[in-house]
Amino acid sequence: MYTSRILALPFLLISTALSAQSSEIPRTSDGKPDLQGIWSNATQTPLERPARYGERQALTDQEALDMQDGAQSRAERGNAPSDPDRPPPSDGNTAAAYNSFWLDRGTGVVQVDGEYRTSLIIDPPDGQIPYRENAPEQNKMEQWRDEHGADAFLGPEMATIGERCLLFYDFRTSNSSAGPPMMPMIYNNNYQIVQTDDYVMILAEMMHDARIIRLNSEHQDPAIHKWMGDTIGHWEGDTLVFTTRNLHPQQSHFGSGPGLVVTESLRMVSDSEIVYRFTMDDPVAYESPWTAEMVFHAQPPGEQIYEYACHEGNYALPGILAGKRREESQEQESGPADSTQAD
Repeated sequence: MYTSRILALPFLLISTALSAQSSEIPRTSDGKPDLQGIWSNATQTPLERPARYGERQALTDQEALDMQDGAQSRAERGNAPSDPDRPPPSDGNTAAAYNSFWLDRGTGVVQVDGEYRTSLIIDPPDGQIPYRENAPEQNKMEQWRDEHGADAFLGPEMATIGERCLLFYDFRTSNSSAGPPMMPMIYNNNYQIVQTDDYVMILAEMMHDARIIRLNSEHQDPAIHKWMGDTIGHWEGDTLVFTTRNLHPQQSHFGSGPGLVVTESLRMVSDSEIVYRFTMDDPVAYESPWTAEMVFHAQPPGEQIYEYACHEGNYALPGILAGKRREESQEQESGPADSTQAD
């Protein structure tokens, strides 16, 4: 039984041994670390540190084991057959239609430099995002929704970029798989990295977004705003460091605005692990820059990233707009009295 438990804990109990055995990392013809392949950043480690840990950055081995065991148990319960006679959800939460079969948050706990982390955030010491008190709303989409209120679905421009399948963005958590920063999601946490002497491309499985990192280049004109921003990078020894600015105005991550600068790095520690670090710097949103770390794990040989078939012609968007048009038509048919009462 203990043996099977070890086999079920690849990230916790054998990753340290593998890292110790992998003194040599794969390299390209020019001597740079070869980052190419399929990777996953799925993890149970939260972005912000739970209050019970205070400023404690590391878990004990037993705490990490318990966290992973708990994740496995929840997944097993969630994968149990659904009762076909159960009543529908009463709270309007359509996410309840997903059982664990569809989810892939991973069961591993982030381990960096021998530490099982209590949170992805390592600075500030309390593991929390240092939001600035009374910071202005910088999320363009939220500003538009506040302005238009009930008319938020006048056209496709008012739908979130995730609903439009332009770029995956979870408006509930501010997480984005493509980023920056590149955050783990509830599923589809795979990335493919391709590199040349002049570029590094990171393809995020979720919403098939491709980040192009120009090496040894200069940032483009600040007036040019692109989805995922403008990213340039360089090698510092064996670490790829890249900086992104000029993100699209409709992108906001954790309260950020147009002045956000994200500095990221990829540090290969073995042929199976890359440590990914990012720092968020936006003096309007945060009291100080904050930094987080996680691990990208190599996927088995032969692993592929399949098409995430979401596009701006997604059937959901015409349905959302058609529903709004129908609602407007019913309001017109009901007459001024009902319309006034609704107000």
